[in-house]
Amino acid sequence: MRIWVDADACPVPIKEILYRAAERKGLPLTLVANHPLRVPPSRWIRAVQVPAGFDVADNEIVRQLSPGDLVVTQDIPLAAEVLAAGGQALNPRGELYTEANIGQRLAMRDFMEQMRDAGLAGGGPAALSQADRKVFARQLDSLLARVQSAG
Repeated sequence: MRIWVDADACPVPIKEILYRAAERKGLPLTLVANHPLRVPPSRWIRAVQVPAGFDVADNEIVRQLSPGDLVVTQDIPLAAEVLAAGGQALNPRGELYTEANIGQRLAMRDFMEQMRDAGLAGGGPAALSQADRKVFARQLDSLLARVQSAG
């Protein structure tokens, strides 16, 4: 199993949790972004910079993804592609995307986009809280423990 991060919008505290997990579990962690990233020196952690452009980082992740890999992303369409390719997807708030909930998430995303376009809704998600970080860390630990027990 490899962990991929859609790093353009991934909060720093989540990246730090992922760095520690990669080191602790000895799992390859790859952050993909369209800008240079600083990552800690580690045999397990690397950053890949892709050219700027719409969905370039997402496309690179999907291209490199193997079944069973984990992708950390806030991007719901990317999460849907990951699930279709046999991967797992987790958002930075610790919510696991599944076959059971991805359709509803896509529909809600499209609805909210229409509302914003019509000027009836504004802004994005709330800032990442300490509670969100804890939920993410617990969910990540749970996923990694399941992978280790299956392997």
